[in-house]
Amino acid sequence: MSKKKIMLVCSAGMSTSLLVTKMEKAAEEKGMDAEIFAVSASEADSHIDNDELDVILLGPQIRFMKAQFEKKLDGTNIPFDVINMADYGMMNGENVLNAAIKLMGE
Repeated sequence: MSKKKIMLVCSAGMSTSLLVTKMEKAAEEKGMDAEIFAVSASEADSHIDNDELDVILLGPQIRFMKAQFEKKLDGTNIPFDVINMADYGMMNGENVLNAAIKLMGE
């Protein structure tokens, strides 16, 4: 499996940083080569335009932006979804990583 680039998007990019750390640990345990990072919703566009992303996960606190992201990602092959609220609340990096892997069709 080639290196995967996973972007998490939340309102400020702060609360999600702990989840990134937990996802990185889960990826390491799986032997998965992944670059996982968090950005604020306002920073997401530049990453969508300039990075080769494999998947985008939206924090539950910005689920209301899902339709906007559908428009932004139209014409790209980047899968995305909203992070499960329970997994986000529990900071369950393994479950969120598994959801990302499933979205990528791996």
